[in-house]
Amino acid sequence: MADRDEILGYCDDLLDSRAFDDYGPNGLQVPGRIEVSKVATGVSANLETLEQAVGGGAELVITHHGLLWGDQLSALSVPMAARLRALLCADVSLAAYHLPLDAHPEIGNNALLRDELDLDADERPFGEARGSAIGLIGRTREPIDLDELRRRLAHAVGQEPLVFDAGPDRISTVGIVTGSGGFALHEAGPLGLDALITGEPSEPVMGEAREYGVHFLAGGHYATETFGIRRLGELISERFSIAHEFVDVPNPI
Repeated sequence: MADRDEILGYCDDLLDSRAFDDYGPNGLQVPGRIEVSKVATGVSANLETLEQAVGGGAELVITHHGLLWGDQLSALSVPMAARLRALLCADVSLAAYHLPLDAHPEIGNNALLRDELDLDADERPFGEARGSAIGLIGRTREPIDLDELRRRLAHAVGQEPLVFDAGPDRISTVGIVTGSGGFALHEAGPLGLDALITGEPSEPVMGEAREYGVHFLAGGHYATETFGIRRLGELISERFSIAHEFVDVPNPI
């Protein structure tokens, strides 16, 4: 058994969560029992993820996308009530780490995806969100073409990405902002990057990619954000000698 608050204190320190102005609260969102013998991790705190975690015997669930966004209370929706019921009736705690888990230089979504893409680190800050640089830039060891970058991304995320062929014939620099990172085109263009990899597009990005002359690749919001939360769960398991399960609820978006 491990103490829930000690586990979350470890996560807070590892991810430096207090340094981020995020879209919702990081750390504990729904309190349950204190003693934890198993932690479950997942990308999003939807009902399927929570039911699988509870059914698998977890006393603590940690997700990348939590239940709470913003800082205002409002009436519960039907899905929110069901999610809370699944947790509260089982006395299971829920915690979430959003931007801190994107930005971490070693176990963050962006860093781990860069490693999967076999890119070297470029130390320039990139991908500003709410005052923090949460993305990063990777460099190829030798210039590659768009098809090779697409192939690497498809292998890393397990699905074919959406690709807008809008950049140069040879690619050396790649911006990475997992999830909804299309906003980073406005940094990638002025920085002269050859490509931007993210999770999902918004409608304007096709035109923006063409106008900046930057290749745009979207590998899936869910698929690009499995890396960090899974690794966080593994580290918790190793440090506190408790069981860990990554709950995979694939989402093509």
